[in-house]
Amino acid sequence: MKQGLLRIEVLPIALAVLLTSADAEDWTRFRGPNGSGVSNDTGFPIQFDREKNVVWRAPVRRGKSSPVLTHLFVFLTAFEKEKLFTLCFDRRTGKLVWERALDRPRQQGGSTLNEPASVTPVTDGENVYVFFKDYGLISYDGAGKLRWKVPLGPFTNTMGLAASPVIGTGVVVLQIDQQQGSYIAAFDRSDGELRWKTPRAERDGWATPVLDHMPDGKLLVLTAGRGQLGAHLLESGKRVGSGTGLPPAIVASPVVDGHTLFAFGYGSESVVPFSDILKTLDKNHDERLTADEYGDDAFLIGIAKVEGNRDGIVTKEEWDARFQELMGPSGLWAFRLEHDPGASSDPSIRLRVLWRYEKDFTGVIPSPLLYKGVLYVLRNGGILTAFDRETGMVLKTGRLEGAVGGYSASPVAAEGKLFLASEDGKVAVVRAGKDWNVLAVNDIGETCYATLALSEGEIYLRTDEALYRFDTVDRGLSVPRHTKRVN
Repeated sequence: MKQGLLRIEVLPIALAVLLTSADAEDWTRFRGPNGSGVSNDTGFPIQFDREKNVVWRAPVRRGKSSPVLTHLFVFLTAFEKEKLFTLCFDRRTGKLVWERALDRPRQQGGSTLNEPASVTPVTDGENVYVFFKDYGLISYDGAGKLRWKVPLGPFTNTMGLAASPVIGTGVVVLQIDQQQGSYIAAFDRSDGELRWKTPRAERDGWATPVLDHMPDGKLLVLTAGRGQLGAHLLESGKRVGSGTGLPPAIVASPVVDGHTLFAFGYGSESVVPFSDILKTLDKNHDERLTADEYGDDAFLIGIAKVEGNRDGIVTKEEWDARFQELMGPSGLWAFRLEHDPGASSDPSIRLRVLWRYEKDFTGVIPSPLLYKGVLYVLRNGGILTAFDRETGMVLKTGRLEGAVGGYSASPVAAEGKLFLASEDGKVAVVRAGKDWNVLAVNDIGETCYATLALSEGEIYLRTDEALYRFDTVDRGLSVPRHTKRVN
């Protein structure tokens, strides 16, 4: 029987130490510590593939979610036909500790890149929290026992929801930006009860939120959505700040550092004539498009089934209305979060634009990476641009020779190096800096959409076939140096 299909129970001794390692900053959410994509650990290999510096390879079910870690385990989600899976692997051996399945009650439309198991789970070091757009929010404990589940949806996002859940004090937070009824909500981590739910004006969006502190120590949930940034109090969900000017399409997640937030997106400068689309797809020449004509085109499916009268047909009026929503700038923005002294009773945050770089980022999925004072943006074709953090000045733009394919996985960094995984399974390792250079390109030979996880000198990579652990040595499993639960 394949390892990916095994089901075994977790050992009690493992549960006793299923804690988050404070020293190792375990990679517990999408892009690791606060979504930064940065690990402070050392000892990561530069060269690795299916034969070199691979400690183990575990077959996985289909999915695009990224791995998240506790000291002992790796969590993923997957899907197969009408089932939605949560998987738990042993970090030391790669063996499947348990898998749990839920029936898939519906099939939400979306981009072909946004599969039913594309959203990355989050863990507090004891439990795992997973979100499926075709079901809702679910939590399992370390032994795979169902703790609670909260059915949500259906949703009206044209490309399908993609924001991953994040953890705050006592809660798990979801950002739900859709065509109608957008909101941000917090659910109690102990029982899944709704703590608060705040409506949002932003529509279709796909970015995962990050956290930051106000001057009084209160935690903020920072969101990037259509046309604007949002700042919500974690304790209540109250919106206490907004920053305007962002593009209408926000796919990449923001990063925050020192109360400065970086985000980019794209918009359209003009409406593509519907007549051009009809020339290609309108088989019966009736000047409208039906399902047999637009097929699996996610953009047209969104117009036909999520917008307008949702009758499954695309008309010129609906096409033009969609493009009017997408009209706007493309570019990269840096915002400074400042406490508004004019607010007497209620806390208020002002998001001031520090700089912006106007560039067409259309089709760019990877999130930006801020590392050692340099901001990196990765585009399809393996085009990497480094910006000065303070001014937005371009420091260097170049191509990752040997890894020039498409990119969906976000870049990550550790030990003075960047790790960038292309969709065709090439992982470039780049020496970080304003004059960055490629150190190695590792060919895994399998399709990759998931973002790498970095921890304790170990690299975890999920492909369409397997989950890998790369390391220069098999370190075994040490007792956590210092451990603590996430509150």
